[in-house]
Amino acid sequence: QVQLVESGGGLVQAGGSLRLSCAASGRTFSRYSWFRQAPGKEREFVSAIPWSSGMTHYADSVKGRFTISRDNAKNTVWLQMDSLKPEDTGVYYCAVQSTMVVPDTRTVVADPRWYDYWGQGTQVTVSS
Repeated sequence: QVQLVESGGGLVQAGGSLRLSCAASGRTFSRYSWFRQAPGKEREFVSAIPWSSGMTHYADSVKGRFTISRDNAKNTVWLQMDSLKPEDTGVYYCAVQSTMVVPDTRTVVADPRWYDYWGQGTQVTVSS
């Protein structure tokens, strides 16, 4: 049975940092990604990392501030979030692709329709 368990969310002041984790069980996947959803807004792509070969992607809004990484042995992906802004507030979701969807472009990677499994989400709140 596939499970994605996110953790690490919380309340932080602007300029602070949080580190989210996504622990997967049941099997490994080709691509692991983070999405977020703010109240009243659509879910948006944040970052993606392949399990083996491929590109790492970031949304323009988080580039230079967020870093995605993985630990293959633990089947876990992290999202280090630095210099947080109030507009980063939202529920952060981990999502995975069983088979890597190509082409490996941000447009494709950012489309939530290509993801097979989703976690339950973890709340991130950044106060001003």
